[in-house]
Amino acid sequence: MRITKMHGAGNDFVIVNNLTAQIPPERFPLLSKKLCAPHTGVGADGMMVVVPAEKDGDFGMRFYNKDGSLGEMCGNGARCICRYGFENGLAGETQRVETTAGLVVGERVDARRYRVRLNDPSVIDLHRRLQIDGEDYDCAYVELGDPGIPHAVIQLPEWDTWDTDRLRALGRKLRYAPVFPRGANVSFVKASGTDAVKAVTYERGVEDFTLACGTGCGSIAAALTLLGLVPGREVSVSMPGGLLSVTLSNDVGIRDIFLTGPTCLVFEGEVSEELLEEA
Repeated sequence: MRITKMHGAGNDFVIVNNLTAQIPPERFPLLSKKLCAPHTGVGADGMMVVVPAEKDGDFGMRFYNKDGSLGEMCGNGARCICRYGFENGLAGETQRVETTAGLVVGERVDARRYRVRLNDPSVIDLHRRLQIDGEDYDCAYVELGDPGIPHAVIQLPEWDTWDTDRLRALGRKLRYAPVFPRGANVSFVKASGTDAVKAVTYERGVEDFTLACGTGCGSIAAALTLLGLVPGREVSVSMPGGLLSVTLSNDVGIRDIFLTGPTCLVFEGEVSEELLEEA
């Protein structure tokens, strides 16, 4: 089976083109676990499957986390798959991708940079309070799309001075907090300038920190704009894997969230039947 590996600011993915592979959908969850495994597979944060469009998109995308669970959408993954669609003749300079969370429109900025319009928020709760190990936390909760991708945004100015294991433990507990009915991706954020923030995201499905989270960046920009902490016109989000840019509109509520950043084609190749025989 032919695969492509790409990453967007360090957020890495295996892409399977099911327009040609014709894999039964019931095999996707186990296939994702096999391919994304770091030592016995290719290694990735998630798997994206190109599927036929059901409406007026150029093509569809199904996103699976490395644990095999179906994700609603992925911002960095969407940027990568828009490049894939353009370079493989599935779409033109503008790409319309159907996802579980709704239609995502992408745009080729240059050979490696792509911009996608993230799904508008369906839920925004700027103050969702909870308690972990006796400490009170005030989270902004945002869902992008419908069904929405759940994100918790936590202002923690000292997060980058914490021991990684300590921060990971807090991220895991917050991710499963009862105030988030479907769990949540958890972003720790600190201001680094008038229109700039530094952040890291603990992602559900990966169950660890990733080098970057695209929908996390959009949720961070949306929440901090409404809280009056950034202007929202163009917010630079520095994540461990690189710099991403978010713009949005806030005239009649948060909408038109655009995520811009780099993509990288890592390799294209064949996966052996030995890996696939149990998937």
